[in-house]
Amino acid sequence: MKNLAKTASQIFTGAAAMTTLLAGKVMALSVREGIDAVKTDDMPETLIGDSGIISKITGIILYLVGALSVIMLIYGGFKYATSAGDSKKVTDAKNTILYAIIGLVICLLSYAIVKWVLGIVA
Repeated sequence: MKNLAKTASQIFTGAAAMTTLLAGKVMALSVREGIDAVKTDDMPETLIGDSGIISKITGIILYLVGALSVIMLIYGGFKYATSAGDSKKVTDAKNTILYAIIGLVICLLSYAIVKWVLGIVA
């Protein structure tokens, strides 16, 4: 009975994953059709390619967030170096460094997701 339930669960999970992938592809096609439908003569030729507007905007945002993360890492290191052994200051400095790294990782992951979605749409 356990094997039957496990097999049924695996089949259901596989079917749900396939449905999600197919729905994503359909949605990507409809987004592309929507972009083509609202395109005017004044719009740039490529909105979503490697040299498109969306790629340029995400690149600029990635650069700004990366620079801010580096600044916050330096600031956290400075706070850590000047904490003089005070446990509260050390904890604050470590938290600043940790949050800067987490922010950078989230930024890189979001950039990867945007590139992946643009690859599907294009």
